[in-house]
Amino acid sequence: MQSTLSAMAAFALLLLTSTLLLAGEVNAVDAARIAAADREPGNWLTHGRTYDEQRHSPLTDITLDNVGRLSLAWSYEIGSRRGIETTPLVIDGVLYGTASWSIVYALDAASGRELWRFDPKVPKWKGRNACCDVVNRGVAAWNDKIFVGTIDGRLIALDALTGTVIWDVQTTDPAKPYTITGAPRVVKGRVIIGNGGADLGVRGHFSAYDAETGKLDWRFYTVPGSSEGPHESPALERAAKTWSKDSLWEAGGGGTAWDSFAYDPELDLLYAGVGNGAVFDRALRSPGGGDNLYLASILALRPDTGELVWHYQTTPGETWDYTAVQHMILADLEIAGRTRQVLMQAPKNGFFYVLDRKTGELLSAEKFALVNWATHVDLETGRPVEREEADWSNKQAFVTPGPPGAHNWHPMSYSPRTGLVYIPSTTTAQPFAPDPGFEYVPGRLNTGVDMAVVVKDLEGYAESLRICDPSHITAWDPKTGKQRWRVNHEAITPGGILSTASDLLFQGSGTAFSAYDARTGERVWQSEVGVGIMAPPVTYRAGGEQYVVVAAGLGGTHGAVLDRFDYVNEGRVLAYRIGGSAAMPATKKAPEKIVHVKRARPDADSVANGRRLYFETCMQCHGGAAISSGMIPDLRFSSSEVHMSWQDIVIGGTRQDKGMASFADLITPEESGQIHDYIIYRALHKPTLLERVAGFVGGYACLPVAWLAD
Repeated sequence: MQSTLSAMAAFALLLLTSTLLLAGEVNAVDAARIAAADREPGNWLTHGRTYDEQRHSPLTDITLDNVGRLSLAWSYEIGSRRGIETTPLVIDGVLYGTASWSIVYALDAASGRELWRFDPKVPKWKGRNACCDVVNRGVAAWNDKIFVGTIDGRLIALDALTGTVIWDVQTTDPAKPYTITGAPRVVKGRVIIGNGGADLGVRGHFSAYDAETGKLDWRFYTVPGSSEGPHESPALERAAKTWSKDSLWEAGGGGTAWDSFAYDPELDLLYAGVGNGAVFDRALRSPGGGDNLYLASILALRPDTGELVWHYQTTPGETWDYTAVQHMILADLEIAGRTRQVLMQAPKNGFFYVLDRKTGELLSAEKFALVNWATHVDLETGRPVEREEADWSNKQAFVTPGPPGAHNWHPMSYSPRTGLVYIPSTTTAQPFAPDPGFEYVPGRLNTGVDMAVVVKDLEGYAESLRICDPSHITAWDPKTGKQRWRVNHEAITPGGILSTASDLLFQGSGTAFSAYDARTGERVWQSEVGVGIMAPPVTYRAGGEQYVVVAAGLGGTHGAVLDRFDYVNEGRVLAYRIGGSAAMPATKKAPEKIVHVKRARPDADSVANGRRLYFETCMQCHGGAAISSGMIPDLRFSSSEVHMSWQDIVIGGTRQDKGMASFADLITPEESGQIHDYIIYRALHKPTLLERVAGFVGGYACLPVAWLAD
């Protein structure tokens, strides 16, 4: 009887939600509503739930006592096998999420029933511009609209009720390799959107568009376009003095703001994180030195005008891909007996920063992960004290963190109850070597790193060695600048984190979705989902029940290049509640890997050149040392048809509609053949003694990297 009543209630809620949608009676999201988000904890109105981006929910229906009864309530097949990074919004019973290729869907939050779906029809060849997969981190809501940024650089306003397009604007130069993967934010009626593409050579900026009309209100360029100008703002006039006059201006400078924003309504300040330089090597990018503002910086601006109020640079003269676009959290903390309004960030470089968010004053900066590029941050100057050994401009250097960072885009969470920040942290390292023959080529992976040397060094053990405890939850006390506890994971790719007022943490790691005690790190619940998770969970209330929802599907920087998996990467949304009774969707095993190469080892010189070209044009999708994660086809196991049609695919573009673009503008047919020779070499590669021994010991060997910090 009880189950019948529950089913009837759920059906009635579904009908009510659908009726409200069709009648256009759903309450609009506005500034007052987002600012007062804690008054309606059953919704998730903006990317970080609140303007301060704490990702902490006041809901307490699911507790440490009953979390063991949490089970699947419904699931939704996204229809994608690429990376899924979405933070869903939940507004008055409707869940709005995104898939790869910038697709948006609206679901009934109680049942998972699809209400509408929108495909922006991004040309699939544009995927080659995405350094880190064709992912999307979510939408924004304002009044009766849903906003999404697309891989090809557009910002689109959709009708929240129907998913139909209201306006569509191009926010970037379509002739350049810009992308959008981040979620928009809406502040004071303006849609804030950034972009990516620094690794391929663009000039970073973020923009504010009128939410009603799509008209551009203002744009902030993060780096100067030249030393002489004219400069778009006084902020850029100041920044230009920190760049060499002989800088590699044709590379754009980088500094893309591809992810994090936050807003303080009381101070009326918009905060933006800025990314890495183009090219990586600062000796090439800005000969003679310079801090190269505003690379790797946190900016505070007036949202009405885009005027810069203050900045703080985490990594002056950035040269290791140490972006500062990672998640920023606003909170009020008691520090040294005084309540401070702070901004907190754990960027790629491995230091946890606490800043006064009104003035930009640095309050603390301590290592939260393994770091060897700097000894410490000088609190008087605010600058890191770099180690000479980490400078790779004229020699090789082994540096930690590596470019994936000690913390990447995966959102962290702050619990006011415990006073801790929960960081999805990682242990990474990379050898760097300067490229003596570097030439800037538009649209190519322009880093200045001689990755042919790096990749060759790694080929001998890439399939059998990995870093110990590659990802973790780091519980960080921002008041003391110390780690409180840490949970180590075997998975390389970390998932984003959610905390709740019942002292629960939720995070995906590998193919498991888990809950932890926020006070101790003890795992108190786990669900095996069969597909890797990296997206952050959200929680909401529908039909009187608290739900926890997470999207699964591996990809992105870690999942597309570093991770390895042997299942079909079917993206899905998974919703849990106490007493849920849905069956977990089945996971398919990936096809067996078979080498189809029927020829002798290719010429060594051709392989050497192909190795270099492979990194510059192929690695970001097909994996380091030609070892694919499983998301994109592993070229070593390509079919005979692919080998026979290699030039038609790579030069002719016969598979552009499937996401494999033509590279005829970057490489010649001869160079394409050299890349093919490198793939054949890798396919015929025989394990070394080191690999065989490592493979014998538990399937892999664990490479400790603690000595790197000495």
